[in-house]
Amino acid sequence: MKSKSSTLEDVARYAGVSYQTVSRVLNKSANVSEATRLKVEQAIDVLRYVPNRLAQQLVGKQSFTLGLVTTSLALHAPSQIAASVKKYAHQAGYQVLISMIDEDVNQSIQDSINELKSQRVDRVIINIPLESAEAEHIYENNRDILCLFLDVDPGSPVFNVCFNPADGSRASVEYLLELGHRDFALLAGPEDSVSSRLRLQSWQDTLREKGLAPVTVIHGDWSAKSGYYNALHILRETPQFTAMLVGNDQMALGVISALHQHNVAIPEQVSIIGYDDTYDSAFFHPALTTVSLDLDLQSKEAVERLLATKNDVTESTLLPAKLVVRNSTRTPGEQDKDLNQIADQLDKLASRLRGQ
Repeated sequence: MKSKSSTLEDVARYAGVSYQTVSRVLNKSANVSEATRLKVEQAIDVLRYVPNRLAQQLVGKQSFTLGLVTTSLALHAPSQIAASVKKYAHQAGYQVLISMIDEDVNQSIQDSINELKSQRVDRVIINIPLESAEAEHIYENNRDILCLFLDVDPGSPVFNVCFNPADGSRASVEYLLELGHRDFALLAGPEDSVSSRLRLQSWQDTLREKGLAPVTVIHGDWSAKSGYYNALHILRETPQFTAMLVGNDQMALGVISALHQHNVAIPEQVSIIGYDDTYDSAFFHPALTTVSLDLDLQSKEAVERLLATKNDVTESTLLPAKLVVRNSTRTPGEQDKDLNQIADQLDKLASRLRGQ
């Protein structure tokens, strides 16, 4: 038979304090002595008491729950953001309810928000790529809660914490140009993603300023699989490139795999730059040059601003991005120069040997 769950009254009796004192400890009130707090926390631990957050909210107490509406957690960046949001919310004494949008069913962002509202969530982080008009529509339809957006145009009028899309993308192109590259293949994210389009636009604008145009532009779906198959398509249809800019690290992983399998040396024949700087990009083979987005910082800023904001007084935040140079980029043709130097040295050595 299932044992009966401990109640708040059970905790109060065990600790020898009042019901109200236990409630103050649970709500992190400062009006409790350290000795009393330790007694209550020990009682909670011994009795394995689990506070009923929903019941607390139903009697008018503050909600200690944040909502997160996100794209698939199978992708690296959304999963990192979800983990960091939970970490910083927990540090502030909040729990997080996550609603993941499933592209295989007709589930809308509004459906997810409504589900969170039904659980008395009144502050929601939305990590879905949205056009400004779509984000504004969601904001207008949900004025009874506070929504903060992570994947919109930073210039959007809605409350957001976003990265400057021009920082890392422009730096990527300029770095490859400095190395001597002129033939660029661009593998962007989905066409309907605002962040994908902003990155692609910045790449193209920077090339255009230098009088250049990409040899090809193709779109993936953010997955390693799409990076793999799009790289095969580019190799087959547009083999004359020495540098590839990729919309995220996960697609870059697929690109690296495809090039390795077709004996295209990285970076000797093709230099690759990714985007996001996910945890494992430093351990790709070769280690990936990429644009670093501090997703942990973005999550921290989002949680802190969401909890600190009152009513409609919102101030958006623009975070910097930076290029991290590793081993997947180098000067084009550098290997050929090295091999020619080695050949010359071998010829000189052979001549000396013949002269002995």
